[in-house]
Amino acid sequence: MDQTVLARLATLKAMSVRDLKAEWEKLFGSAAPNNSRTFLEMRIAYRIQELTYGGPDRETRRMLDLLADEVEGVARRKNQIADPRNPVIGTKLIREWDGVEQTVIVLTDGFDWQGRKFKSLSAVARAITGTRWNGYRFFGLRERKREEA
Repeated sequence: MDQTVLARLATLKAMSVRDLKAEWEKLFGSAAPNNSRTFLEMRIAYRIQELTYGGPDRETRRMLDLLADEVEGVARRKNQIADPRNPVIGTKLIREWDGVEQTVIVLTDGFDWQGRKFKSLSAVARAITGTRWNGYRFFGLRERKREEA
C-alpha cells in the first residue's frame, strides 16, 4: 500500500496543471479552486494519503475547528478545548513583559488578565504583547512528558 501511495504522489510532479485539476475533480468531487500548481499538488497529495490511511479523528478535527475559531476571533462553537497543559483553576501565572509584571488567573472556562476574561492563553499573550504568541510558550508552560515504563 505504501508503494502505491508513493507512486501516486511521485506522478503528481509530472502532471500538468490541467491534469492536476482533473485529478482534483476525481478526488474531491468538485472543480479545483484555483490554478496554483503548488496548492493543487499539496492538497491532492494530502487527499491521496487521507483516503489511504485515514484522516484526523473526530477529536482532532474538533480541536482544529476550535483553534480556527480562536484565530478568526469568531466563536462558532460553545465548547472549549480541554488542554492538558492548563494549570489548576485558581493558579496565578506571572510573567514579566517590558519591565511590567503580568498576572493571569486560571478560571474554570478561561483566563483572567486585568479584569478581562479570555478563552485562551494565546489571546492573553496577544493582548499583552500586541503580537501573536503561543500562550503556553509565552507563560512558560510545557506539555508534561510522559514517564517511560
